Amino acid sequence: MHKTSESETEFSDQEKEITVTAEKVMVIKMPIIIHQNQNQRPGDDAEFAKLKAELERLSDPHGERRGYLFAKRLFDIVFSAAVLLGLGPILLLIALLVFIDDPHGSPIYVQTRVGQNGKEFRFYKFRSMVVNADAMLCALEDKNEKSGPVFKMKDDPRITRIGRFLRRTSLDELPQFLNVLLGTMSVVGPRPALPGEVAQYSEYHRLRLLAVPGLTCFWQTCDNRDAVEFEQWVDMDLKYIRERNLLLDIKLIFRTVKVMLTGQGT
Repeated sequence: MHKTSESETEFSDQEKEITVTAEKVMVIKMPIIIHQNQNQRPGDDAEFAKLKAELERLSDPHGERRGYLFAKRLFDIVFSAAVLLGLGPILLLIALLVFIDDPHGSPIYVQTRVGQNGKEFRFYKFRSMVVNADAMLCALEDKNEKSGPVFKMKDDPRITRIGRFLRRTSLDELPQFLNVLLGTMSVVGPRPALPGEVAQYSEYHRLRLLAVPGLTCFWQTCDNRDAVEFEQWVDMDLKYIRERNLLLDIKLIFRTVKVMLTGQGT
């Protein structure tokens, strides 16, 4: 985990451009909020307070976007139910392959994640790692290839043979449609983080928790998404919270299907 300096939090006048796809069809431009000390609480800063108030207003289910948020939830229920019913045989086949590859644990991995407004929930996915993967993490911390409060390692030794395929195609995420049906996740939204990661968030990072977490997002549809730095990832999530609408959600879903079919995400 990288160390930050002790100087005060400041805001830059420049804009950051993040290319989301190889075709460069979408460029994200957002003001950069530079957190030189992640332990600081920049709530007194007028610019940060303005940004936070805007995102809170746009995430209020009874506010100006209540129509969109209602339609989004209705879409989540119908779409997730259709996927779980329609892909039932494929889900069973994947579960069987996971068990055959590593019969020492359940094919479904259940984990605690942090949802909207910091509320924790049970998160489901196909197991793509060995049974004792969490216990092995401490020994691998020095091999973390990503800055910020996330762990990413290209050749993670904990990943099983079938797990590599599932991760490359994002098929390991399919059980999360149950989370979507239950309302703890949405089809589109910021990816849910681990409690240990959220504990290291700056105030700026915590703004991504204002939205219901999702199966897919801007980051999920990036080419080589594991190369995206965490600060850019957060910028993408806040851009989504600001600009989201049903058309954008549908576009991200189609782009996610493309990434799954081509294996471009990792």
